[in-house]
Amino acid sequence: MKTYKTWSRVLAAVALLFASSCKDILDLEPQTALSPQAAYTVDRIELVIAGMYDAAQSGIYAGGAVRGYPFGAAHIEQGDNRGEDVVNTQAFFAITYDNTYDPTTANNDWHFQSLFRLINRTNVVLDELNKFAPTETLTQASIDAYKGEATFLRALAYHELAKHFCRPYSDNPTAPNGGMPYRKTGITDATAADAAAPEPRGTVQSLYSNIIADLDYAESVLPATRTGAYLKITRATKGAAIAMKTRVYLGMGNWDKVIEEGNKLVPAATATPSILGAYALAANPYAPFTAPNSKSSTELIFSIDNSAEDNPSVNGALASMYSTSTAPTSGRALVAISPIIWNKPWFNATDVRKTSVFVDINVEGTTAGGKGGYFSKKYTDVTARSDNAPVIRYPEVLLSLAEAIQRKVGTPDARAFQLYNAVRARANAAGTDANYDQISDFATGNALIQAIHNERRIEFLCEGLRWFDIHRLAQDATFNTWGGGIPVKVSRNLTNYRPYYTGLESTTTTLLATAGNRHDAIPYSNYRFIWPIPNSEIILNPVLAQQQNPGY
Repeated sequence: MKTYKTWSRVLAAVALLFASSCKDILDLEPQTALSPQAAYTVDRIELVIAGMYDAAQSGIYAGGAVRGYPFGAAHIEQGDNRGEDVVNTQAFFAITYDNTYDPTTANNDWHFQSLFRLINRTNVVLDELNKFAPTETLTQASIDAYKGEATFLRALAYHELAKHFCRPYSDNPTAPNGGMPYRKTGITDATAADAAAPEPRGTVQSLYSNIIADLDYAESVLPATRTGAYLKITRATKGAAIAMKTRVYLGMGNWDKVIEEGNKLVPAATATPSILGAYALAANPYAPFTAPNSKSSTELIFSIDNSAEDNPSVNGALASMYSTSTAPTSGRALVAISPIIWNKPWFNATDVRKTSVFVDINVEGTTAGGKGGYFSKKYTDVTARSDNAPVIRYPEVLLSLAEAIQRKVGTPDARAFQLYNAVRARANAAGTDANYDQISDFATGNALIQAIHNERRIEFLCEGLRWFDIHRLAQDATFNTWGGGIPVKVSRNLTNYRPYYTGLESTTTTLLATAGNRHDAIPYSNYRFIWPIPNSEIILNPVLAQQQNPGY
């Protein structure tokens, strides 16, 4: 196994080892690429596997620029800007934030293309690995483990497509043409691309079934852990596959399966450490985001490696987008924390995640990028842009398991509360969280479920998970947001946000009372709740041209 340093450095150049890929989503094999026969030798296979992760970390944007599509940064930036807990202060994410996208929108288009680019790379790898006969140096177990990495990344990509381009699982999952073409064969030449292009959309149910099948296989063959803390969190493991299944099943509303998968990781008597993988909550919730912990924290189950040698560029990197523009950080200050979440009564003033340790509250001039906003300090390496992009952390598994347990009973459940409180209590000292300290603080099971949802919003603020929760809860009669659609957001056209961070919800109410200070909610029934299939795909796939999302 290569050292982490070597692993990071190969990502920048590993595309030369790949014959990529699909006519409708990729350029065909470049002149400088090796053929699959040349690339898939035993001594090169590690580089080929690294190439899959490279496709997950950074893809082309608008035909040339390399940015963090899909998982090096974009899944976080897009997932946040679709929700109400951040403010897009400038025009960079305006189309996503304002919900004004159409089939030509570049951010959506290249998110779609880079996801299918990743899918095709995983399929090319799987096709070739299926031809390998085991040897003394490349055992069947090793071949299967490599295949597990490929199926894990394929599932990850398809789940990202599902939550942006498809209606949630709760909305008629067997309806025809609601899912995505689930490609399982690699495309390496024009003939194969032409043959694959007409593949239709399946149902949402079939899409999720394939995602789960890929994750089940990955779990069955991946190692429980890896040598070296860096590789443990940046290459797929059994724990990563299981954790992703808790997320997927949560999105399906299958509480029994969330519990079944969650119990593979979480002990019955305590929250940490985990049964498998030695995952554990850090005593301080900021710890996973401070160097060098951001590359090795026990909270990180899977993250995407960004490095000084290979990063998503200043136009996509998390630190550039999320950091204040004032010194010493000097980021671009494009994505601020929204007063909407800041002023919620359940986001306590003394919460560690609301202090200067976690949040940059420097005053900026009103003409600066931040417009006086408050900014997350989860990503701080503005110079080298090496902050890992978190995909799933152990606290998410705990909160998902807590929700699933509580969903099945009417009164507050002791274990559900314990799991929820393990995440919240480390950020709120005993006695300072009077409304949420004890299980007796919750009169009903629904009150505890709502608290778990609130905790997810705080804990994963600026990690891109907000849209997943809005999407999955859209048709939940009790827990949907703003009637189930895209929430009201603070206007990105304000000149100074700082006066609105008061910690009082009445301030938010006043702020949003005037139409010019907000972007109005989009009802769930509105076609804009999901993104359109991009024109770049529609043009090349005559079947999808007839299966565009309604309204576009």
